[in-house]
Amino acid sequence: MNRVPNPLIDELAADLSPVQPMKLAHGIALVALAVVGTILAVELLDGLWRGVLSGHASAFFFIANGMLGLLGVATALAVVRMAGPRVGTSHDGARWSLAMFAVLPVTALVTLGFHGDLHEVTHDPYGLDCFLAGSAFSVLTFAALVGWLRRGAPVSPSLAGTFTGIAAGALGSFAYGLACPIDTLSHLGIWHALPVALGALVGRLAVPPLVRW
Repeated sequence: MNRVPNPLIDELAADLSPVQPMKLAHGIALVALAVVGTILAVELLDGLWRGVLSGHASAFFFIANGMLGLLGVATALAVVRMAGPRVGTSHDGARWSLAMFAVLPVTALVTLGFHGDLHEVTHDPYGLDCFLAGSAFSVLTFAALVGWLRRGAPVSPSLAGTFTGIAAGALGSFAYGLACPIDTLSHLGIWHALPVALGALVGRLAVPPLVRW
């Protein structure tokens, strides 16, 4: 059977060029480098809290920062996978991590409310600084994830944007949390959680226009 030439197909195929496949390991490495760079920036600008090694950190310090780190890793992994969509991909890990993390600010508010100490949140002299610093230190991870998504083809840009913001906010707050010596429930549960909420909002609004294909 002879092939019938089709000039339109030949013209379209002439403009094609090979593209390097996206590998999950490369995306993970990119995020890891962004996080390491962020922690180094925190060390250079503010200095990591040495009280962690000397045993002065409370259990809240490890719980809050551990939850931020796990949430950041889970949602960042989901974003990396979203750049190369495939049938059957699930993001339940990221959703469950977010649900787990939500326990922290809810517990802080409920506990403070029962004891009539909600004023501790608004009267925290360092709360706003930690919120702004955690948000600022999320920029590098945010840029890395957006750059990775732009190389791929996310099926749901809105969800990818939301997870991008959550991952960046969580990892930025985690990095700055290593420099913060204030380890009370009211401080960590509210002010260190707010960068995650801000990141989710910014990601939802800003990322979709940048990654549509």
